[in-house]
Amino acid sequence: MTEYQKPPKSLLRKVGKAIADFDMIREGDRILLGVSGGKDSLSLLQVLYHLKRYAPVRFELGVITVDPQIEGFNPAPLKAYYEGLGVPWHYAEQPIMEEARENMDGNSFCAYCARMKRGIMYTTGRREGYNVLALAQHLDDLAESLLMSLFHEGQLRTMKAHYLNDAGDIRIIRPLAYCRETQTGAFAVEAGLPIIPDSCPACFTAPTQRAYMKQLLAREERQNRHLFAHMLHAMKPLMDETPP
Repeated sequence: MTEYQKPPKSLLRKVGKAIADFDMIREGDRILLGVSGGKDSLSLLQVLYHLKRYAPVRFELGVITVDPQIEGFNPAPLKAYYEGLGVPWHYAEQPIMEEARENMDGNSFCAYCARMKRGIMYTTGRREGYNVLALAQHLDDLAESLLMSLFHEGQLRTMKAHYLNDAGDIRIIRPLAYCRETQTGAFAVEAGLPIIPDSCPACFTAPTQRAYMKQLLAREERQNRHLFAHMLHAMKPLMDETPP
């Protein structure tokens, strides 16, 4: 298997525009990419790897996988893939599901898991000298988050495209913020990326708020093909917290 697959121009254009609009990647950055083994994170790895080779801005790239020690999740087969790309791979494991049963306080498992993983990524980034954490959420994720916030919290917010963590030492970027899930999925399949099926099995065991929002948006998009373009236009002010 060839480790590097050039991403399609349609995907590169949208990632490039998001990076430019939100000033995501700067000269000398050391970027740590969170990779689960799913289609989105592996697609973003290929995009950032491509940019590292061809973009005028020089930056370094490493990847991290946080293993929540859930039955069925095994990222080990990807080690050789990262070595083939020549990208440093950092691995951390923690029994997040077991801890969630005791500490969730009514929050969803996915929200708890994401918060715990983020803390582990920050710790690893600091230890290894990375100043940027890249995450692979795409436009569909942002739209779903907006609706979840509106429907269940009464707040107008979504994920930020670029922001500074609370400690003020790591910038978080989402280069896929303008990209659709269909784009990352199609690229991952066509490029033969080594996707780990159901890379977070716990998220597939029961219906979730996010799954409901995904279905709702899919129904609406069948009636309005401009739905996500309109939602992106509305969300852009909410996405912008670009650090100086």
